[in-house]
Amino acid sequence: MSELETHAAEITEQFSDHLDVTEADVQERLETLVNEYRVPLEEARRSVVSHYLDEADLERDELGSGDSELTLLGDIDEDEQWVDLEVKVADLWEPGHESIAQVGLLGDESGTMKFVAFDTSDLPELEEGTSYALSNVVTDEYEGSFSVKLNKTTTITELDEEIEVGDDAITVEGALVDVQSGSGLIKRCPEDDCTRVLQNGRCSEHGQVDGEFDLRIKAVLDDGNEVREVIFDKETTEELTGIDLEEAKQMATDALDTTVVVEEMQGDLLGHYFEVSGPVFGRYVLVDEFERLDTPADPESVLIKARSI
Repeated sequence: MSELETHAAEITEQFSDHLDVTEADVQERLETLVNEYRVPLEEARRSVVSHYLDEADLERDELGSGDSELTLLGDIDEDEQWVDLEVKVADLWEPGHESIAQVGLLGDESGTMKFVAFDTSDLPELEEGTSYALSNVVTDEYEGSFSVKLNKTTTITELDEEIEVGDDAITVEGALVDVQSGSGLIKRCPEDDCTRVLQNGRCSEHGQVDGEFDLRIKAVLDDGNEVREVIFDKETTEELTGIDLEEAKQMATDALDTTVVVEEMQGDLLGHYFEVSGPVFGRYVLVDEFERLDTPADPESVLIKARSI
């Protein structure tokens, strides 16, 4: 069975309880998108699933998977995959939106990963420090960072045994040789569970929206042998630069230009050595802790390196 045929069979199984759809119909839709319109197979699958969701008048989290399997968090590397997990609730955070019932970190032997449970899913609350079998959760990806979402079809079973949580954090150091595009004062999509950065006021998923301001630094560290991409979130960016969100917004207002914020920030960053620690998501190290080291980088070599990236 080809990969396309496998996707067709899985989609047919997903909608078998909701629509009178045949595997041949699904396969034909996939083949049209892939062969005639040159759409990548994974994107074609999402498009076909969205079509049938509309036809069945279903939300995505009402669908279920039909083929979930037990997966380690560290093995999750695809978006919109349905998996079963055996995990421990490592940390719970205060939800940032009224639509979110719980948000925090789940952990297993392979490391930790963010999870979100929405209020509309009407699920039992997870308790910090308790281990669970979670059946039928769906993976989500944003800028190389994966998370999992609990939904209406998720079943939660408390485990008698405690799941051991592995440490997936790493520490790297090097000269900060580049501050990448998308750094400084940015705007994010305000829609539920969407934190995508807006481009010209548009979210790639939700279109034109009124964004919410945020701070971040996407940087490149080079130790002479290896280049690592790192992301500082709002809190670590404020600590790193000494510029908080309100001050950044005022700077942009005064200049009528948001780029003045990142220009101010990078002036004190380029050419300096840093040691950073945090988990790895995709190609990025998400910085939890950092230290500015005394050894300065050679300005000329830093400039050459930045121009080559």
